[in-house]
Amino acid sequence: MSQRLVDAKRALSRAEADALVERLADELSQHYGITEVELFLVDYRLAALLPLSGGDQVTKPGHPAWRSFDHQSEAMVDDVLFLPVTMRGNRLGVLRLAPVPDDDDEARGELADLATYLAHEVEAVRYSTDRYVMAARTRRLTLAAEMQWELLPGRSRHRPSFALAGQLEPAYAVRGDSFDWADDGHRLWMSAVNGSGEGIAAATLTSMATFALRNARRGGLPLADQAALADQAIYAHYRGDQSLAALLLDVDLATGIVTAVDAGSPQLLLLRGDEVSDVELEAQLPLGMFDGTIYRPQTFELEVGDRLFVVSDGVYEAANEAGGLYGETALTRFIRRSGRQAPLDAVRALLGELRAHVASDLADDAVVVCLDWTGPKVESQ
Repeated sequence: MSQRLVDAKRALSRAEADALVERLADELSQHYGITEVELFLVDYRLAALLPLSGGDQVTKPGHPAWRSFDHQSEAMVDDVLFLPVTMRGNRLGVLRLAPVPDDDDEARGELADLATYLAHEVEAVRYSTDRYVMAARTRRLTLAAEMQWELLPGRSRHRPSFALAGQLEPAYAVRGDSFDWADDGHRLWMSAVNGSGEGIAAATLTSMATFALRNARRGGLPLADQAALADQAIYAHYRGDQSLAALLLDVDLATGIVTAVDAGSPQLLLLRGDEVSDVELEAQLPLGMFDGTIYRPQTFELEVGDRLFVVSDGVYEAANEAGGLYGETALTRFIRRSGRQAPLDAVRALLGELRAHVASDLADDAVVVCLDWTGPKVESQ
């Protein structure tokens, strides 16, 4: 590692939370002769790249910034370099740098390293400054949406054995639908919630369910007991007046065996080769409907190359002005042709297709999660 790269990383790690890009710009000017530095953050709808400095947003798909974001690789136009700002698969945006000589491979490699390091630093300071969160918005979130987005583990995640992405719509006004995930190198836990109700009431119910599931998961409970604990917590508070549908998955990263609990869940679809099928699970009661519900786990096995889609009813029930539903046929057709897309790109494309179908933002909440199984892989710990 060159000394200039070491110096730049050290400067970033010591920068004030709200001044990461400015401190990086100082280092790049001193060590690389770069005079233009701009961080573009992807917005909540995955539809615009927004400059931190407040200039013009980038929405045109063919723009080099979008090419860098979509392909997760550098894009070079004349002496302007665009680099993905991504942390462990979680795509935050794109870094624009100029001037950068196109014949200096060593410098470009170090700059790509710094873009990744910047992503880690932005994530590290997200709870100590609002600058980056605010810069990623094209408009104000509703209070319910603010609560929902703060629940999320991120929007995408990669390990050698899997790639994962999720998205909420309507992004700036989502109420009750949500998703969660965590992994430890041995297992991947994933949940999707099809919330009910309106506004703050829906967001509060989903928040309680999410934290109850996390509490049980972090307590080392097996999947069915995680569902039971969340069920008890919701019932104790609402006494059956409110309940919520959830799908819980636990993937063994060494084998691809999935343990599942279907608590009145969102739909689970499997793309294997060119064939799309519903994953048949035993329909069990939604969380919080009755006191003391006992949940039963089921298992199925993934094959290398499989893709799972989890979708709430807000996807296939999205209606246009004439009342026509998007429907399961269109959903199946989309999933079949999504195979070449990365999970985040597939999720974004599906929700873009839904918005085109309704010719506006979605009226009902929709959650989409996409999981690609690429393992099993031996991972270093």
